[in-house]
Amino acid sequence: MSFQLNIPPSVVSKLAKSEDGDNEPQKKGREDYKKMKELEEARKAGTVPAMQDEEGKDINPHIPQYIMQAPWYFGSTVPTLRHQRPQAEKERKFAAMDQWYKKGVKEGPVATKFRKGACENCGAMTHKKKDCLERPRKIGAKFTGDGIAPDEYIHSELSHDYDGKRDRWNGFDVDDYSRVYEEYQKVEEAKRQLKAQRLDQALISGETEVIESVKDADDEDEDKYADDVDMPGQKFETKQRITVRNLRIREDTAKYLHNLDPNSAYYDPKTRSMRENPFKGTSKEAQEHLFAGDNFVRYSGDATNMAKNQMFAWDAYERGADVHLQANPTQLELLHKEFDKKKDEFKSDVNDSILDKYGGKEHLEAPPKQMLLAQTEEYVEYSRHGTVIKGREKAIVRSIWEEDVYINNHTSVWGSFWKEGRWGFKCCYSFIKESYCTGEAGKLAAESSMPALTHGDADLEEEEEKQPKSLVEQHQERLEEERRKKKNKKKKDKKKKKKAHKKKRDSSSSSDSDESVDEEEEREKKIKEAIKKEEARQKEVERLMAIPERKRPYNSAFMNDTAEPTEEEMEAYRRKRKNFEDPMSAFT
Repeated sequence: MSFQLNIPPSVVSKLAKSEDGDNEPQKKGREDYKKMKELEEARKAGTVPAMQDEEGKDINPHIPQYIMQAPWYFGSTVPTLRHQRPQAEKERKFAAMDQWYKKGVKEGPVATKFRKGACENCGAMTHKKKDCLERPRKIGAKFTGDGIAPDEYIHSELSHDYDGKRDRWNGFDVDDYSRVYEEYQKVEEAKRQLKAQRLDQALISGETEVIESVKDADDEDEDKYADDVDMPGQKFETKQRITVRNLRIREDTAKYLHNLDPNSAYYDPKTRSMRENPFKGTSKEAQEHLFAGDNFVRYSGDATNMAKNQMFAWDAYERGADVHLQANPTQLELLHKEFDKKKDEFKSDVNDSILDKYGGKEHLEAPPKQMLLAQTEEYVEYSRHGTVIKGREKAIVRSIWEEDVYINNHTSVWGSFWKEGRWGFKCCYSFIKESYCTGEAGKLAAESSMPALTHGDADLEEEEEKQPKSLVEQHQERLEEERRKKKNKKKKDKKKKKKAHKKKRDSSSSSDSDESVDEEEEREKKIKEAIKKEEARQKEVERLMAIPERKRPYNSAFMNDTAEPTEEEMEAYRRKRKNFEDPMSAFT
């Protein structure tokens, strides 16, 4: 971009005829245009300062020439962009926002006698009789000379822009509202004073009816403003007699006040959401809080399961299964469970196959280190009486139900005794839940009525007398049983292999072996030929894929292969197919 003087031919001829002929624009040659081009490129690259206008401001060198060049009638002799800006003489001038028509203003002092050219009805100079808005007088002011009306204020014509014409508050006078407010406050103050005087007079005279009537009037007045106080999000103040609509309960702490660190979780004021946990990275993170971020709800309850089902539905749809989470959720749930079951079975089969091939299953089933070493990091010190002196005793697992609660003088809980499909109390062998305990007498009575009860009780006592085995002993017994099973299985497999080997050796013959070898060689030859054809087919496919789609020959995608493939061709395709799951495929 470079500046070129653009003046009309008449100015050029005047400059040529004038004495100062040096100002005449000279014709530029090829070298001058080349220098201008190099200067323009240097300005765009930033190596040369940019061109400046008449005000000393830089002109962007990337502005096109047709925008920067001023027209001939503009009369510009220096680089400028003033012709692209709004011209002050052509801009419309609008009234200011604080300018408005005056209301109810009378112009000048009131005349005392009728003036020539004034209204014959009221005597004002600003209108004629036919435009007069006053009541027609029986005898006009022209003849009486009395009651001359003041002249109206002639408003100037205000020109507003689009927003000014549609401004609701244009011309609003704040003093008008202040006068209304002051008047209302005076009325309310007068009502309070009058009510206070009535109460004082009633107290002096002892008239209780008047006092109760005044209180009832206050209650009625309050009920008028408190109809919707019980609604959520409402705030009622009896002193101000107003109801305010709240966007949230005022007692709740705002989300952005939980953590005042500016680097904490981001709060979006438009949606009023804070997705991350504001206590993240602080010492309060592990404690329980009423608010842990909006995303906490997304990862709690059944939200995660629903998201997993949705992902499974999308994956199943891509693979051809027509399932939908909203249309048929039961079908999707059953399909998802079946898929998970098969997936677990496949993983277990893979693990078993690897362990059977390489071994090492006994290392996976080793007990934890706490059981092997019989020690932990928790230190507990007991006294000679069994009470804990130092440390913390092992906590007893509790349930949500009440435990060790004995009712009706029983010494055991309901359900501690079972016989013939019925539950009861072990202390008295009673099968009635709300019964009182009878002790040993109840046991004797139950034993006499149920002879078989003693045998069952003896068996239970024998089971209780048996000393329970430790976890290490149970683990060792399990390993011993598995070793025995493996040995028996290996012996059986060896016997089967020996029998099969004998049968094959007896039944096979030399002629059969020669025929099988010939068949295998012939099949291998066919497979090699099929592999060559497959390689040629793949090369042809690569050649066609390199050609643009519009330039490919007609029906090139089918390549005249409409016959059913043979077994040799299928075997050649399997051998040539690239296994992407093979970790060494990239090195071949």
